[in-house]
Amino acid sequence: MTSFKTIRASAEKRKGGPSALEKLMPEKPDLKGLAKFGDDRILAEMTKRVFCAGFAWSVIETKWDGFEDAFLHFQPAKLTFQPEDYWEGLLRDRRIVRNGAKIMSVRDNAAFVQEIAKEHGSFGSFLAKWPPSDQVGLLDLLSKRGSRLGGNTGQMLLRFVGWDGFVTSRDVVACLRDAGLDIAEEVKSKGDLAKVQAQFNAWAEETGLSYTYLSRICALSVGENRGE
Repeated sequence: MTSFKTIRASAEKRKGGPSALEKLMPEKPDLKGLAKFGDDRILAEMTKRVFCAGFAWSVIETKWDGFEDAFLHFQPAKLTFQPEDYWEGLLRDRRIVRNGAKIMSVRDNAAFVQEIAKEHGSFGSFLAKWPPSDQVGLLDLLSKRGSRLGGNTGQMLLRFVGWDGFVTSRDVVACLRDAGLDIAEEVKSKGDLAKVQAQFNAWAEETGLSYTYLSRICALSVGENRGE
């Protein structure tokens, strides 16, 4: 496998040097901040990622204030006690995107957030304690215990709440394949995901960088050199 030093050098060359690349990096993962993340905000981000999946993100962002109001500002305890009439009413609520399966995922995920919070104090605390070296295990848990949180949706959820992980975007997968990892062009199987995890674990040990940084640098080292 290619050393990450080589991948970083490629990203620096493509983006205008080390300083220019550094400016493109996301915020560093903040585990203390994540541990203090409110359960309502975790559920809100779950909902946003679920509704954005397969849909124009700009539409969801534009309507987001309506989502907040319609879903009672994502307070898990309130949502889990709402009667069927409330959920049926959301199917006619023009403040949100009226997708029945995704609307019902909010109820299921409210219960999921409550369950995890009861076990660990809060969902944020649970995430903050989960090691980035086992993102595969965390994604599996999100998929099995949550609703519609599998695949890329789970990865994007973790990224947007600030958990330290990788995202198997098209460019990241291209970087991994170019580096010599034997995986498909789209990482969907558990076997391929395990290979990706092992490689990021190796690069984390090699560089001491966060998984979020490794993923971002990897993505910027290949593909179309788009303006950031």
